[in-house]
Amino acid sequence: MALRLLLIDDDTRLHALLASYLEQNGFAVTVACDGARGLLALAAGTFDAVLLDVMMPGMDGIEVVRRIRQKSSMPILMLTARGDEADRVVGLEIGADDYIAKPFSPRELLARLRAVLRRATPDAAGERIVAGDIAIDVPGRVVTVSGKPTDLTGIEFDILVALARRAGRVVAREALLEEAGRGDVNVGGRTVDVHISHLRQKLSDDPRSPRLIKTVRGVGYVLAKDRV
Repeated sequence: MALRLLLIDDDTRLHALLASYLEQNGFAVTVACDGARGLLALAAGTFDAVLLDVMMPGMDGIEVVRRIRQKSSMPILMLTARGDEADRVVGLEIGADDYIAKPFSPRELLARLRAVLRRATPDAAGERIVAGDIAIDVPGRVVTVSGKPTDLTGIEFDILVALARRAGRVVAREALLEEAGRGDVNVGGRTVDVHISHLRQKLSDDPRSPRLIKTVRGVGYVLAKDRV
């Protein structure tokens, strides 16, 4: 069965190019020319992933991500013509799973899309990680703290898994995105700090005196291995 993909972009020439290429590679593509129509399409149908342009008239891609994340954790790959790091940071912080800058090759887009879908698709092997009060169902992408579910964005989840796989050991700050399988996300070291801050909030880890995710000054971060 073809994977169902929603492309939200106001560039009609891009619609034809990507729809043709992706349909040849196992996707059924629905297109929407602006954010409002994209949200209507999501409400009316079921999709496996969203390709979303940042710069659109009316409702921009950032607002579309916010609205999608209020209801769904489906994979979102953002398309941006901007080179500014701030735009990429905002997109990832509010819940996008990855981004690709225009102009891009269809082959690169396909590779990025498949990577995002692999991270979001449960694996029959069923890896489960327990570190202190944190339990992570890796293929199901479910995190519980003291038995209570915790809602994380895609990149927050991947960073937590990277820390949990090395619980009790320091993961260098500059290497954390690569350890999380996000080596292709080049948004600067400050973004790691932002995601760690969000993780602490969601894990109820006091940022003034964190006991779950600890900072090793000048080196990186470590997830406490023992119960806290």
